[in-house]
Amino acid sequence: MSQNTSRLPLLDTVKGTACAAIVAHHLAFYGPMSDIAQPLAPHLMAWLYDYARMAVQIFLVLGGYLAAASLAPEGVARFGQAGQQVGKRFVRLVVPYVVALLVTVLISALVRPWMEHPSVPGDPSLAQLITHALLLHSVVEHESLSAGVWYVAIDFQLFTLSVLIFAAVRALPSAAAQKWASWLGRAVVVAGVAASLWGFNRDAHWDVWAVYFFGAYGLGMMAFWASRAPRASGWVVCMALLGLVGLWLEYRARIALALVTALLLVWAMRTPAVRQWRGVGPLVRLGQMSYSVFLIHFAVCLLVNAVVSGLWPDSPWLNAGGMLLAFSLAMVAGQWLYRTVELRTPSLPTLLRWQASLVAAGVLVQLGSNWG
Repeated sequence: MSQNTSRLPLLDTVKGTACAAIVAHHLAFYGPMSDIAQPLAPHLMAWLYDYARMAVQIFLVLGGYLAAASLAPEGVARFGQAGQQVGKRFVRLVVPYVVALLVTVLISALVRPWMEHPSVPGDPSLAQLITHALLLHSVVEHESLSAGVWYVAIDFQLFTLSVLIFAAVRALPSAAAQKWASWLGRAVVVAGVAASLWGFNRDAHWDVWAVYFFGAYGLGMMAFWASRAPRASGWVVCMALLGLVGLWLEYRARIALALVTALLLVWAMRTPAVRQWRGVGPLVRLGQMSYSVFLIHFAVCLLVNAVVSGLWPDSPWLNAGGMLLAFSLAMVAGQWLYRTVELRTPSLPTLLRWQASLVAAGVLVQLGSNWG
């Protein structure tokens, strides 16, 4: 993605807000602190539990928007080899992801003996560790070692699918196809959005595959092209029809949010005063490191849950304070991961070392559990 597109304060503010919502949702969803504090604010807890998770749709739309900006801003692939593009994406995603998983595995092992709660992952098997390291855990139905790691696998699938679409269009041999390559690449994306919103997204059996989420992701890609078009009306009408037909076939609040997000994104990016807005400072910074926060916050929340609920199991106020403490520490841990791992230029040897470390740590945890 181009630096001027990916680092707009407006986009970072939106990402920061969505990231905060996801962390708050997981704090409400994974107790026991939230269970103890629930009587203090039952309606807020219920909202965080049921609705804050839908902020994932905002990330999907923004992901599609930035993918279009990076891969095919004019509808034609501007990258070289598809395999190289996919490989770079895998390394960039998985290096901080594996580091965060390593921390989570170790913290889970630390708290497991003295916190019996469904939110604590079980001892990881060797197969589980390997499939997590390769982003295949959801596909083979292995229990997740951390909250939200399914999204990393889906993000990689969506990016890979987009690369393959534009690479395939560029590879078409006929002169006519090359002449209309820009139109054809966008048409395939529109068709993919329709297939997802009208079909795949209505069947939960597909929710481990990119096609289930391509509706929201593709709406984000369309939003980018609409924001760059001389006139956006055609794109806006197409997006609205795709979304409204999908909602008519089966209403899904998450799809409604994705559609509204994509349409607002078109308006915002075509309105100079909004596009040039400097954003909200703390949210801009959170948006910039949102991936790292997303990766590591569960480990932090797990540790604080264990300590606070263990020491004060009957105090709603102290457990509510523990939730706020966990939220704050998750931001600190995310900033550490962002600065020390995500910002550094990753490489395949670095990735392999961290993957090996994850597997080794998991095996040691398993051996220690068996000996215990």
